[in-house]
Amino acid sequence: MTPGEIKQEKQEKQEKQEKQEKRPGSTVFAAILVATTAIGPGFLTQTAVFTQEHLASFGFAILASLVLAAVAQLNIWRVLCYTGLHGQDLANRLLPGLGYVIALLIVAGGLIFNIGNVGGGALGLNTLSGLPMRWGTLLTGAAAIGIFLVRNAKKAMDYVTAVLSAGIILVVVALIVLVRPPLADTIRCTFVPREAVSRLFPAILTLLGGTVGGYITFSGAHRLIEDGVAGPDCQKEVAKSALSGIGIAAALRFLLFLAILGVVSQGVVLGSENPIVDVFAAGAGRMGYFFAGVVMVCASVVPVLGAAYTSVSFFKTLHPALREREKELTILMIALSTLCMFLLGKPASLLILAGAVNGLILPLTLFVCLIAARKRSIVGDEYHHPAWLWWAGLLVALLSAVVGAASIGSLL
Repeated sequence: MTPGEIKQEKQEKQEKQEKQEKRPGSTVFAAILVATTAIGPGFLTQTAVFTQEHLASFGFAILASLVLAAVAQLNIWRVLCYTGLHGQDLANRLLPGLGYVIALLIVAGGLIFNIGNVGGGALGLNTLSGLPMRWGTLLTGAAAIGIFLVRNAKKAMDYVTAVLSAGIILVVVALIVLVRPPLADTIRCTFVPREAVSRLFPAILTLLGGTVGGYITFSGAHRLIEDGVAGPDCQKEVAKSALSGIGIAAALRFLLFLAILGVVSQGVVLGSENPIVDVFAAGAGRMGYFFAGVVMVCASVVPVLGAAYTSVSFFKTLHPALREREKELTILMIALSTLCMFLLGKPASLLILAGAVNGLILPLTLFVCLIAARKRSIVGDEYHHPAWLWWAGLLVALLSAVVGAASIGSLL
C-alpha cells in the first residue's frame, strides 16, 4: 500500500471508531428528542379532553396510536438512516422539487406551532407566578434562545430536554399518587375498551398526528444522521431508537392520562379554557397550581427547542450557506415565534392553520419513504425493506391522509 492509502485507511478507521463511540448517546438522545418534541400545549389539552370524554377506554386509544406511530416511525427512520439522507433530500431524489415543498410545509408548520408552544410557556409562568402573558412570552422565548447561544448548543439541548421531561414525569407521578386512579379497570379497558372502537377512532387518529405528525418524526432521524448513525450497519440501533422514542411519548401520555382519569373519576368536570390547571387544582389543591405551572412550562420549552431544531434541519441542506448558519437560523426561528406570540396574543387561527398543514405532512412524507424503499436508484440493490412493515406503513399513510383531508376540510 502507498503512504497515501495507509493514511486514508487510518482516517477511515478513526472516523468509524468516533461514530461507534457517539452511537449510544446519539440513539438515546434521538429517542428523547422525538418523544419530547411531541409534548406541548396541544398534547396536554388533547389528553385532558379525550380522558374526560372516554374515561378508562381512552387507554385503548393510546395503545392503538402507539402501534400506528411505531409503524410510521420505523418506516421513515429505516429508509432515511439507511440512505443517510434528510427527508427533503430523499424527496428531491425521488421527484426533483418535492423536497422544497416538504421543507416549506415543515418550516411553516413548525414556526406556527412554535407560536403556540411559546404561548403555552407564558401561560405556565402566569399560572406559577401571575406573570403577565406578554412578559411570560418574552421570558419563554429568551430561555429557549439562551440554550442555543451556548458553545455546544446541541448537547445543551439534549440535557435540557432530558431534565425537563424528568420534571414532567415526577410531577405527574406525584399527582397519580394523590388521586389514586382506578388502575385495574384502566388496564382492563386499555386492552378491551367499554366503548365501541369506532367511537375511539377520531381520538386514535388525533393522537397519531400528535405523536408522529408534521416535523416530529423527523427530529430523531435527522439527529441520528447528523451524528453519523446511518448506513446498512446501523439498522438495529435505528429501530431501537425509533421504538424507544415512541415508547417514551406513549409512557408520558399514559401517565398523564392516569392522573387526569383519577380526577375526572371523582366527578370533577374540567373547564374548556385550561383543563390541565383544573386537573392539578382538583387533585392537589393550592399546590396543584404550582404543579400545573411546572408541567406547562416544561411541556412548552421542550417542543420549542425540538421544533426549531428540526425545522432548520429541513432547509439547511438545500444550500451550503444555510448549513453554515444553523445555530443563527434556529435562534431566528425561535425569535420570530416569540415576536408573533407577543404581538398577536392568542393566535388561534394560526394554530388551526398549522394543524391543517401538519395533517398533510405525515402522509406525504410517509408515502415518499415507502416509494423510496422500493427504488433501487435510491436505496441500492442490497437494501431489504420488510414486506409487513411496508404494507402496515401504507395503511398508516392512508389513515393519516384521511385525517389530513379532514383537517383541510375543517379549515375551509
